[in-house]
Amino acid sequence: MKEDIQETRLENGLVILTDRMPDLRSVTLGFFFRKGSRHEPDELNGISHFIEHAVFKGTEKRSALDIAIQTDRLGGNLDAFTTHEETGFAIKIIDDQVTNAFELIADMLVNPAFVEKELKSEQRVIIEEIKMTEDSPEEYLGDIFSEKFFPNHPLGLSIAGTPKTVKSFSSERTREYHLQNFNASNLVIAAAGNLRHQQIVDLAAVLSSNFSLPSANKYTLKRELRTDDAPQMAAPIIIKNNKNLEQAHMIIATPFVGAADEKRYAADLLANIIGGGTSSRLWQKVREQRGLAYSVGSSAVMFQDCGFFSIYAGTSPKQTGEVLDIAITEMGSVARNGMVEKELELVKRQAVASILLGLEDSASRASALAHSELVHGRQISLEETLQKLEAVTVEEVQGLAREFFQTESIAFAALGDLNGLKIKRDRLSIS
Repeated sequence: MKEDIQETRLENGLVILTDRMPDLRSVTLGFFFRKGSRHEPDELNGISHFIEHAVFKGTEKRSALDIAIQTDRLGGNLDAFTTHEETGFAIKIIDDQVTNAFELIADMLVNPAFVEKELKSEQRVIIEEIKMTEDSPEEYLGDIFSEKFFPNHPLGLSIAGTPKTVKSFSSERTREYHLQNFNASNLVIAAAGNLRHQQIVDLAAVLSSNFSLPSANKYTLKRELRTDDAPQMAAPIIIKNNKNLEQAHMIIATPFVGAADEKRYAADLLANIIGGGTSSRLWQKVREQRGLAYSVGSSAVMFQDCGFFSIYAGTSPKQTGEVLDIAITEMGSVARNGMVEKELELVKRQAVASILLGLEDSASRASALAHSELVHGRQISLEETLQKLEAVTVEEVQGLAREFFQTESIAFAALGDLNGLKIKRDRLSIS
C-alpha cells in the first residue's frame, strides 16, 4: 500500500502529519507530546503519567462520564500512554467521525478541569497501578533493573512515579506542569486512514489557538531539561529473592545504540538473530532443544540518545544459571564468529514482512509518522527504510556485537526463589 504523506508545521511549533489511505473506512488520530518521564524533575517523577490519566477526569464542559459516553458513541478505541520520552493519545474511528473524535480529544488536552476531588481519586488509582506492577514479577524486575542500570538518571525512575510523588500532585501543581509542557510547541498530531490533510490542519489550527501560552514556572525545579542529559549506564549484578514465586525471572543487558543512530537497523537485526523469533538462537536452544523456558527472547530498547540490548527469560530457579550460561555463550558466539549469510537474510525477511504488514493498519502508520518526527525530525520513507535494512552486512552486525558485548559492561538481574544463587563477573565473560 503506497504512502501518501503530507505535513504542515505551524509557527508555534505544532506539527501535523497525515498519511492518506483511501481504501479504508477507518482513521487513526494520534496526539503525541514530546514530553515523558525523563523530562521531569525528580520531585515530580510520574506527573506526565498522572496528567495522561487526569485529562480523562473531565474538562470545563465535559464530565468524566460525558467523555466515556462520547468515546463509546464514536465506536472507537481511545488509548493513552506515557513513556520515558513521550505522552500520547490515539483513537481509531470510522472516517465520518473524524471531526467529533478530534474535538473530543482536543477538549481533553486543552481544557482539563483538574478538579482537586477528581485528582485525589486518580491518585488512588495510580497508586494501585504501582502496587499492581509490584505484584507482576516481570514488570517489577524491570523497575529494579532500570534503577540500577541507569543510576541517578530519570531513565532509571518509574514512569508512574512513587506513591509519595503521586500524592503531591495537587490541582495547582498539575495545572502548572500541564501548562508548561503539554502545549502546542511540544505537540505532534499524526493521522492515517481515509482522511483529507487539510481537514486535519483546519482542526489542528483551532486546537492550537486554544492552548494557553506557558507562563514563568512558579516551581523551583532541580533540572528543567532532561533531554540532553545522556545517562552513564552501569553494569550491576542484582539478585532479589522472593520465595513466593514459582519461576525465576532474569534480565541480561548491555549498552547499545540509540534510536537516531544509523546503526539502528543492524542493531535490530542482531537482537532478532539472538532472540527475536521462534527460529532465533535463544528460542531454539533454550526452549526447543532443552525445554528450559516457556518465555525467552531479546530486544533492542532504544531511546533518542542511548539504548540497551536486553535478554529476558522466565525459568525455574534451579535452571537460572544454565539459561544465563546459554545466553552469554550465544552473545559471545556472535561477537567472535559472527553469523552465516542465511541467518542474517532470514531476520531481514522477517523485518521487511513486519514493516509491510504494518502498512495495512492505520494505527501502525500513524504511530510510524509520529515516531519519525519525534526521533528524527523528518519522515523516513518506506523505500529508505527497506534500502537501509537490505544494506546491512554480516560484518556490520558482528561489529556491533564486538563493540557492545563486553564482559565489563554486561548487567544481570534476577528475581525469584534464588536463595543461595551467586553470580560473579567472570560468569558473564564474553571471551
